[in-house]
Amino acid sequence: MHKHQHLLPIFVALCAAFALIDEVDGEYLIGVGSYDMTGPTAGVNMMGYANIDQNTAGIHFRLRARTFIVAESSQGARFAFVNLDAGMASQLVTIKVLQRLKTRFGDLYTQENLAISGTHTHAGPAGYLQYVVYSVTSLGFINQTFDAIVTAIEQSIIQAHNNLKPGSILLNTGDVENAGINRSPSAYLFNPPEERARYTTNVDTTMTLLKLLDSASNRSIGAFSWFATHGTSMSRENRLISGDNKGAAARFFEDWFTFSNNSLSTRNTKFSTIQNISTLRNKAQKIKATGGKPCGKTTSQGFKVRKNDGSRFVGAFCQSNVGDVTPNVLGAFCTDTGKPCDFNHSSCNGNDQLCVGRGPGYPDEILSTKIIGERQFEKAMELFSSATNPLSGKIDYRHAYINFTSIEVQLNESTVVKTCPAAVGAGFAAGTTDGPGVFGFQQGDTEINEMWKRLRDLLKEPSQYQVDCQKPKPVLLSTGEMFVPYAWAPAILPIQILRLGNFVILSVPGEFTTMAGRRLREAVKETLINNGNGEFDNETHVVMAGLTNTYSQYIATFEEYKQQRYEAASTLYGPHTLSAYIQEFKKLAKAMATGEQLGGTGLSPPDLSSVQLSLLQDPLGDSPPPGKRFGDMLQDVAQPKGGSFKKGDKPSATFWSANPRYDLLIEGTFAVVEMLQGERWVPVYDDDDFCLYFKWNVTVDNGSLYGLATIEWEVPEDAASGVYWLRHFGSSKKTKDSPNEFFTGASSAFTVS
Repeated sequence: MHKHQHLLPIFVALCAAFALIDEVDGEYLIGVGSYDMTGPTAGVNMMGYANIDQNTAGIHFRLRARTFIVAESSQGARFAFVNLDAGMASQLVTIKVLQRLKTRFGDLYTQENLAISGTHTHAGPAGYLQYVVYSVTSLGFINQTFDAIVTAIEQSIIQAHNNLKPGSILLNTGDVENAGINRSPSAYLFNPPEERARYTTNVDTTMTLLKLLDSASNRSIGAFSWFATHGTSMSRENRLISGDNKGAAARFFEDWFTFSNNSLSTRNTKFSTIQNISTLRNKAQKIKATGGKPCGKTTSQGFKVRKNDGSRFVGAFCQSNVGDVTPNVLGAFCTDTGKPCDFNHSSCNGNDQLCVGRGPGYPDEILSTKIIGERQFEKAMELFSSATNPLSGKIDYRHAYINFTSIEVQLNESTVVKTCPAAVGAGFAAGTTDGPGVFGFQQGDTEINEMWKRLRDLLKEPSQYQVDCQKPKPVLLSTGEMFVPYAWAPAILPIQILRLGNFVILSVPGEFTTMAGRRLREAVKETLINNGNGEFDNETHVVMAGLTNTYSQYIATFEEYKQQRYEAASTLYGPHTLSAYIQEFKKLAKAMATGEQLGGTGLSPPDLSSVQLSLLQDPLGDSPPPGKRFGDMLQDVAQPKGGSFKKGDKPSATFWSANPRYDLLIEGTFAVVEMLQGERWVPVYDDDDFCLYFKWNVTVDNGSLYGLATIEWEVPEDAASGVYWLRHFGSSKKTKDSPNEFFTGASSAFTVS
């Protein structure tokens, strides 16, 4: 991460703030936790773009589950909020996590007071949702992805629970500049002019941050923030696992806090040496590649730069009403002409596939990810340093399961409408400017040609009731009426409100557009104020946590629904979906405000784990070529002209390696940059760093398939001059007769000047 000179005053202020004793008394018990949830890194489809060719082929940086728990006392009211570096939450994940927590904690954490929310990265492994429409491109359910996520959530909650201690929570808000624009501005204009006039922008720019303070040490243990922008800085062509811009912001924030306030870390230390660069080069030239060597299952954990001992600062960047907000802030342009795309349809002469959004680092998607991540990180750092508003008051929560396929919605005294079984329209197939879809469709399509209708009807012809109910959406797939081989879309959804004094979180199971989110937040706040006997007022702060507890695609306003762009075409339950959400959330809000305990709806979502199908092939790359060992070099580091690498150079090395699906090396690493200090090699970067890339692929030699791991290090500006090498870790295939065999190998040494 580059240094930011303009942030120097903030750094100075923060250093002073850390030195002061915080005068806020502990109000709650607070705890944070974090755990590695990086799933299979080779040959597994990614979740988000529904691109069947987008399969994992390495790691840019790792994915994590980050949790905070707040409680009134050791056995008092509490809730747990989990933020996932994942595309979205999953109903089946939630079910299995709750089962594990019940075994460990009894009824302390239940569906009522646990929220699991996704950041919406489109660069994580797929195959962990239980409904068919979300697992088509992943070729079904993938246990390895699912287990990594469930275990990480469980372990992060256990860590946060074990860390509970007296503390206080400070609230702060501020505007994030140029980290998101509206990708469907024409649909936004369908909203009433008088409503739009109340807002200065067509996206929400507010970031809301909670700063968690340990009363005993007067130090912060974590910060959680909410801000709406899509996890689509990394494109549909990307193959490296990444937390996208929100994961990047979290990595930058946690590293800044840890490494700028911890003298114990060797990170980015400018090691003093009396040796000149010529001496260092001579030393490096004598250090050759190690060759592959056996190691233990947990050996790579000892080479991690950030060891997870449960005491680390946790910084999470959570999602909000993100439906129509893109991080590709330069706008959408035609790839053939370079001109802006059609305003209403986001196409180029009728071709949706040519209209693609550009991030601020265009054409470099990793740079775009970094920039949008930094813009969120920088605002969070500013809010963190200036937070002074302590939260106080009761902890409370309300939760309900609702069948969204047939809700009667009272629009006014004389008008009652209903929601519909789930369905997607033609605009869904067109995709978005973040990831164009199928040729032949455009956003805003309100008709489907006869060929596509015939193909649709081979799967399931929509009922006349569905066709009428969904209008003006033309039904492309009636997923709510499709049950072979099992349900294609959810029917029963969870809604939830969490309260922490005058701070309220709305857990929604989908992607609300900007205006849809505004309407829901306002309706809930008004209900709380009108029914709370003074407990709530205009200072009550309501945030929306999108993609939480399960996933049901998009929620557009009634007016936006008319245009049938992607977000509206993906609003599953018909034109009155938002009105249904507002009605049902107002019921929860009124119950919370009056202290009423809801008896439950008697509904619960299905557990479809027993019927999941999986067509994913077994991993390839079982053994190295004859005469080679895993960890041996195929291509050593190529020494640069001049003898030393400079800042910004990219030394790389390629190793013979087994498929990384054989062991995920959870809380470990596949790649390490080590620096020579005296006679000792010290890890300074690993595969959770933004500057280090782990890539895996297969090669064919004499008709046999062999695995290759490439480690590429983009030397950062703050790297110390010295001697380095690149190290790889991996695991071979487990067989019936033998366990996994773990291995490591290091390249020849090289110098950085």
